[in-house]
Amino acid sequence: MNHRTSRRQFVKAAAASSVFSLIPGRVIGANERVNVAFIGCGGMGAGDAKSVHGTGMVTPVALCDVAMGSGHTAGIEKQFGGIPKFKDFRQMFDRMGDEIDACTIGVPDHAHFPIAMRAMAEGVHCYVEKPLAHTFREIELMMAAEAKYKVSCQMGNQGHSGANYYQFKAWKEAGVIKNVRRIDAYMNSGRRWHPWKFDAWQEGETMPEGLDWDTWLGTAPEHPYSKYLHPGNWRGWYEYGNGAFGDWGPHILDTAHRFLKLGYPEKITAEHREGVKDLLFPMATTIRFDFPEREGEPACAVTWRDGTMNKAPRPDELEADRKIENNGKIIYGEGLTFKGTSHANPLRIIPEDKHRDLAGSLPKIDSGSGHHKNFVLGAKGEEQTRSPFSVSGPLSQVFCLGVIAQRLGGELEFDLETKRITNNKVADALLEGPPPRKGWEEYYRL
Repeated sequence: MNHRTSRRQFVKAAAASSVFSLIPGRVIGANERVNVAFIGCGGMGAGDAKSVHGTGMVTPVALCDVAMGSGHTAGIEKQFGGIPKFKDFRQMFDRMGDEIDACTIGVPDHAHFPIAMRAMAEGVHCYVEKPLAHTFREIELMMAAEAKYKVSCQMGNQGHSGANYYQFKAWKEAGVIKNVRRIDAYMNSGRRWHPWKFDAWQEGETMPEGLDWDTWLGTAPEHPYSKYLHPGNWRGWYEYGNGAFGDWGPHILDTAHRFLKLGYPEKITAEHREGVKDLLFPMATTIRFDFPEREGEPACAVTWRDGTMNKAPRPDELEADRKIENNGKIIYGEGLTFKGTSHANPLRIIPEDKHRDLAGSLPKIDSGSGHHKNFVLGAKGEEQTRSPFSVSGPLSQVFCLGVIAQRLGGELEFDLETKRITNNKVADALLEGPPPRKGWEEYYRL
């Protein structure tokens, strides 16, 4: 079968099949390179493009960025010259859908969803930056699309293919990590929006020449262009970003969520909010998630703290002369306490002398392909991705619940069966977010 010219027909047939490997195994041959489009060519998107290209197994076939032709995208345009360039992902897929096997999506949080939904409907494998999407409902639809179209997807929490992943998995299976009832997670680095004093949308600025603002907005509510939105400043606004949760949560809590089978919390409590504003994330928050007993695991309380001075309690087991990094977690298990930072960095048993005493009995840690290579091999049908939407989706949805608590305060009760907030109608409506802008409704119909 010629996969370059018959993708749509094949996807329609494969979508009805229960065999996951059909698309990777049939669409991309074992010895073929993966035709990839890079969507988002500045910032983290540029990093993803370079990393995926660095696997040596792909052929770049298209570039797409709303600011194409600007300094923001100049590096990627120079590195991958001579291939088609687009500002609107819809035009790219209209013209080249049958030529694209996979894509990277490194754009603002609010824009992940429509791009990924269009790509999956085309049978295109997706690498999507974290957090998976902007709202709980969007993530739910993305998980359903991944299953329907049987594409190979990966969220860009790189540490989920690194040492911490393999260590946590091995230690949990060996019983080194067991009966965890408390986790303290913290993100104490400064955020871009911390110095901002305004309480309204910024207006009156001159839009950079050539910027496709309508496509940048995507499904989200329309507001004027501002340098406090693009490039890179969107994360601090409720309507476009997911704050510190979206930025650092997937790097700090991903392995605990997966290997402790945390799933969804039944209660989310805003214990502390500082510098609360209507449009911007607070300056500091303490959010507690109460996870019930599940699959042989005890109930577990996960407390998240962000803000430069909002520190987690210092564990008694940590030596007096040891500092706590700005970003990380303390995991309190039965008989042992573990200290970790973020991304791929492995855990340490504290105090250090206990770690040394146990070192000889700890299980050997294996390793595998890096996160971007794992994605490409997933597209080829040679590996299962480690952070598919079925895994990274519920993790990202937990952070969406945390964002709602940051925004509204108080205590939220979450029904695990219906996936609804039952004690606050405003909070429950925020699971879906505002209706999509006119002309963007189609992405919410699976």
